[in-house]
Amino acid sequence: MTLRRSSLRALLTLLAALLLAGCSKPEPYSETIIAFGTLVDVTLYAESPAKADEALRMIESDLQYMHETWHPWKAGSLGRMNLLLPTGGWFSSGPSLLPIIGQSTTLSEQSDGLFNPAIGQLVDLWGFHGEDLPAGPPPEPEAIAALLDQAPRMSDLEIDGIRIRSRNPAVKLDFGAFAKGYGVDRVIERLVELGITDAIVNAGGDLRAIGRHGSRDWRVGIRDPRGQGVIASLEISGDESVFTSGNYERFFEWDGKRYHHIIDPRTGYPADDVLSVTVLHDSGAVADAAATALFVAGREDWPRIAARMGVQAVMVVDTDGGVALTPAMAERIRFESEDAPDPQIRPLP
Repeated sequence: MTLRRSSLRALLTLLAALLLAGCSKPEPYSETIIAFGTLVDVTLYAESPAKADEALRMIESDLQYMHETWHPWKAGSLGRMNLLLPTGGWFSSGPSLLPIIGQSTTLSEQSDGLFNPAIGQLVDLWGFHGEDLPAGPPPEPEAIAALLDQAPRMSDLEIDGIRIRSRNPAVKLDFGAFAKGYGVDRVIERLVELGITDAIVNAGGDLRAIGRHGSRDWRVGIRDPRGQGVIASLEISGDESVFTSGNYERFFEWDGKRYHHIIDPRTGYPADDVLSVTVLHDSGAVADAAATALFVAGREDWPRIAARMGVQAVMVVDTDGGVALTPAMAERIRFESEDAPDPQIRPLP
């Protein structure tokens, strides 16, 4: 009798161990890929090394294709489009560009034009179109005013099937404030198609995550725009994106003043009312565009633009070091910096 009970107990212990082993998640697989002018870190869970390798190779290929196709001035579909738009005539668009143009046009309208990918000539004028950062000086005011007078907008584009033209010769498309988010969304779609349910795609600090990080939620840090380190963190699970626009990303200094790459389409100069804007949303493309639009909107008007763009979770750090949160972000965020100011809660209209 004792032997039977011992044997039964051993059998149950073995079955429990096998069940636990079957339910546990495998080790994550990671790779770093260069795309969109930054390092894209991909971490995923897969059923086998072969499945992980297949997914990572496909993602790398997709990212390289997107980088080459959407580059605003190098040889590629968008570079070709930017050469033809000033002619005013109809021409055939690369098919992969039409969806990105369509979504960015909608988001531009929702942002009251504060997110405006049509101002590529202004970006060029400031020198932020190259791989290397400009050294200054700032552009001449007359040159900025001449471009502003032409008021390039996404609504200047006409699309007929795969044909496209611009009614405004000043339109030059630059998706630098949108391509990372749109691209990360496409990578996540690819992973889901391959049966990957747990992954994070981090493009230079801007990211989208699905599922969980093993047995826990994904935890991501938000850079402190006032210096080095992390000001806050978020735990995310399911399917969420975190994107930040800040004046510390690409800039040059001239005569003791910082000029960064986030240009206000209304003034032609870098927006200078806030230091960073972080947006939490289920779409990387929306979060990316909204972070730029809210940065340009500034500390007073960002809640209105956030509401127009359907964004609920936002953190804004202004140039005085103050922090403002929407109620939805206040419920989620955890401040890591000991000297983080008491946040102001800003409900959306």
